[in-house]
Amino acid sequence: MASSYSFVFLHVLVIFCLAHTAFSDLSDDFYDDICPQALPTIRRVVEDAISQERRMGTSLLRLHFHDCFVNGCDASIPLDQTATIDSEKTALANNNSARGFEVIDRIKSEVDKVCGRPVISCADILAVAACDSVVALHGPTWEVELGRRDSTTASRTIADNDIPTPFRDLSTLVDNFKKQGLDEEDLVALSGAHT
Repeated sequence: MASSYSFVFLHVLVIFCLAHTAFSDLSDDFYDDICPQALPTIRRVVEDAISQERRMGTSLLRLHFHDCFVNGCDASIPLDQTATIDSEKTALANNNSARGFEVIDRIKSEVDKVCGRPVISCADILAVAACDSVVALHGPTWEVELGRRDSTTASRTIADNDIPTPFRDLSTLVDNFKKQGLDEEDLVALSGAHT
């Protein structure tokens, strides 16, 4: 059990680094004046989802990880296939395995209700839900900086090329991680979740 907590901590640390470097104009109080109930609402929905299915916590963390690996943490992963969107949901690393989209949809709906209008980006929801999931599973917490903007496009091709899969050889995986500013230690920590 201790090794799984160590892995979660490393996973969280890497995702935090990815998210932080991708968005330098973020702040931890972005929604405080706009809708102070936004973050508690996210936490409540995440905790409810995990109480119904404990594995959902790791699924929400994985969604954020996979989202950040493709063009930054921009909520491109939950976008459905349309005539103009090549959904990342069908990418090799996500198809039939990425889950938790219904929880993200529920969070968005609940937050929009308590705020009286759409105010929070899905990109921020993914980041906060990942943190709240780790905390709900008795892992560490961290400050989530907010103010991300949602993508209006997705790229299954980039997802297929950039999200690591178990079918890649070591040199390809190392290259994938280097493109994200990550090293071999990060590769080992993050790959552990898929074994």
